[in-house]
Amino acid sequence: MYILIVFAIRLFGKNELAQLSVIDLVFILLISNAVQNAMVGTNSTLGGGIVAATSLFAVDYLFKNIMYRFPKFNKLIQGEPLLLIYNGKINKKNIVKAKIPMDEIMEVIREHGVSKVEQVDLAVLEVDGNISVMSGGAGHKTTKRKKAHKTISKNT
Repeated sequence: MYILIVFAIRLFGKNELAQLSVIDLVFILLISNAVQNAMVGTNSTLGGGIVAATSLFAVDYLFKNIMYRFPKFNKLIQGEPLLLIYNGKINKKNIVKAKIPMDEIMEVIREHGVSKVEQVDLAVLEVDGNISVMSGGAGHKTTKRKKAHKTISKNT
């Protein structure tokens, strides 16, 4: 089963394994459950696990193609980035929508070497849960990678 999963992931591809979308997370949960019985179950066969895993890979591949071809569907599933700060002004509506405390936003800004909100040209909550910050005339751009447990807890 291990070899099949590794081969299928390489075959169907993933540009960046470090950045999981909602679809990727659901897929990983389902694939682990589907092949569990084939690996440790009492009355399950290897063939059953292979069929389950192959079916899930095919559905995942089809789903991602649909999301690629239909941007509105992709936006519905993935969401869209939220503008948190623009030209030093806080977008309170989006901060409330994202449910991010100001303390956390200030922490992200400081991690990027900026001391005041007024110095931030752009801060965006990306669809993967990361906060991107641009300052200094957009000549200096950094992205804070959120810890996995925070990203998952905000999506659930």
